[in-house]
Amino acid sequence: MTSFAYEHFRDALAFYAEAGVDVAIGDEPVDRFAESAAEKARRGVGRSAPQTASAQPVNDSPAASPAPVRAPAAPRAPAPAAAGPGPMAAAQAPDQAVMAAREAAHTAASLDELRAMLEAFEGCPLKRTATRLVFADGNPAAKVMFVGEAPGRDEDVQGLPFVGRSGRLLDLMLGAIGLDRTKAYIANVIPWRPPGNRTPTPQETAICLPFIRRQVELANPDVLVCLGGPSAQALLSTTEGITKLRGRFMSYDTGSRTIKAIATFHPAYLLRTPLGKRLAWRDMLAVEAALNGETAG
Repeated sequence: MTSFAYEHFRDALAFYAEAGVDVAIGDEPVDRFAESAAEKARRGVGRSAPQTASAQPVNDSPAASPAPVRAPAAPRAPAPAAAGPGPMAAAQAPDQAVMAAREAAHTAASLDELRAMLEAFEGCPLKRTATRLVFADGNPAAKVMFVGEAPGRDEDVQGLPFVGRSGRLLDLMLGAIGLDRTKAYIANVIPWRPPGNRTPTPQETAICLPFIRRQVELANPDVLVCLGGPSAQALLSTTEGITKLRGRFMSYDTGSRTIKAIATFHPAYLLRTPLGKRLAWRDMLAVEAALNGETAG
């Protein structure tokens, strides 16, 4: 490989990395624009009615007068949507997707059913860019449930939450209070990785929120731990930042009972800001005390 070719590919890879393209999900490139155009064509969106065979023929004679200009054909009405499986059908508008998510989540009678519904749900655009669903890990019968914001690259590849650097730190945090993944249940508010690990939009969070709320209700833990500000704000319906939220217990209504909820720093934040570990340690001691029926000092 020549020096020019090497520099060319190096710059291209650097550009893709900056744009958030940091993992290959297939052996061949996929033209998403062509897929989008094909999908629109399939639904008949934005297509004009074909010209009829009875249109006036064009006279190729040089002496012929120019053919009259025809009025534009009326656009074809969109084809009626095929009957879908109720709330599992794809919803185009965000408010429709939120309503579909609420209806679907409400009907899930078990965690397995909820997972199957998420696998089939097409209302969240993040599903189209993620490799796979990241539903949960650990023991669903555990007394404590940890909920983060969204999967990252490693989680997207393996299909499990908190398996990268943040996951290894979370495992250490659990071990410090005598827990591991057989004694805790772990999930995220968003079950699909946002492209390039960007922050999920408020619309994406609103679409996924009914599913994580139902997941908490079905798991029915005694203590809910929100990892990071976005998770706490979504589940605890607050606008306060994590520095104000962390370290104090609040009440969370699962739908069937009220449980204790506490927020602490996300492991990813602790990796960037090691000084926050002393505060996170206090929070973990409070979780341990709550699980033991004690009052943290």
